[in-house]
Amino acid sequence: MTTVIPSSGASRGGSGPLDESASAPPHPQPSGSPQREAASGSREPAPSAQKVLERAMILVGPAIEETVARLGPGVRPPVQHHLDGGGKRVRAALVLLAAVAAGGAEEDGLPGAVAIELVHNFSLLHDDIIDEDTERRHRPTAWARFGVGPAIVAGDALLTLAMQVLLEDPTPERVRAAATLASATQAMIAGQADDMAFESRLTVTVEECLQMEEAKTGALLACAASLGAILAGAPPATVQALADFGSHLGIAFQAVDDILGVWGEPAVTGKPVGSDLLRRKKTLPVATALGRSGDQADELRSILQGDLADGDVARATELLESCGARHDVMVFADTHLDMALQALRRVPLVQGPADELAALARFVTARDR
Repeated sequence: MTTVIPSSGASRGGSGPLDESASAPPHPQPSGSPQREAASGSREPAPSAQKVLERAMILVGPAIEETVARLGPGVRPPVQHHLDGGGKRVRAALVLLAAVAAGGAEEDGLPGAVAIELVHNFSLLHDDIIDEDTERRHRPTAWARFGVGPAIVAGDALLTLAMQVLLEDPTPERVRAAATLASATQAMIAGQADDMAFESRLTVTVEECLQMEEAKTGALLACAASLGAILAGAPPATVQALADFGSHLGIAFQAVDDILGVWGEPAVTGKPVGSDLLRRKKTLPVATALGRSGDQADELRSILQGDLADGDVARATELLESCGARHDVMVFADTHLDMALQALRRVPLVQGPADELAALARFVTARDR
């Protein structure tokens, strides 16, 4: 996949809300061409996205609890503590919607939805340790509450459990789904390793940053969207179109997250202002700015090489804004959201769930801009 950060912005807008059907037709129908909506900046999902997420929680929540109950008593407490913190179940919703959009049923996608949520939470448990974050969703993280060792083991248990969920009934579809999830998990881990390595480097190119983020975030979302189609027995073209949808959505999602890592409000993000800068993370806005020539890029590079104080973070934020990095990353996020929506139109899909996939994509890429 070729990804390019545009150097000049396009207008950010669109047409009215997506027309969503209340129920899916009995046979797959080609999805339409839903128009883009302007990013609202609202924290609350649109009604359609809210309905989808609530449905995913209702279906997947009890299934995850039943699955986690298999774990030994020494492992369950940190796992349960972490899961009790909640979550929107976006990845699970993608699996379930993709299964129905590909002509199957929600029940077809349920094992994949459970498995991918377990893998996602495995990554969060380990990420909190790596980042030394003591709070997640305004609660103590598992390692802060139980210790590093128990939190690592808890993450390992969830990763193994995810594969067990898919392979305990080894149909051809489930075996293929397990292989797909394993590959995506390896890509996610490789992306995390690159992200960590970048913190100690003075500069990272935009292309390197994009490759890292495509692996770290895009791989698991691509997997989520394709798992439903795989488990529903969809043809390869449909599986690939949904995987491309998820991959572009993941890139757009991470680009927005990078913006929040610099400019997000602490009350919303739960992190200090400029938290990514404080940790010297080479996110997309930083890589974009450092890839330019001129005094602003030179000053930013000099700031990031030294010991950062609050005034330095504020100045670095100003430089990212004034050189156009924030604007360009926002345009980049919009571009990949459009590419995700285009992927949904490449193959015949059931109209209702295809529209809901589009609505969910708009929601997760419009967080508090």
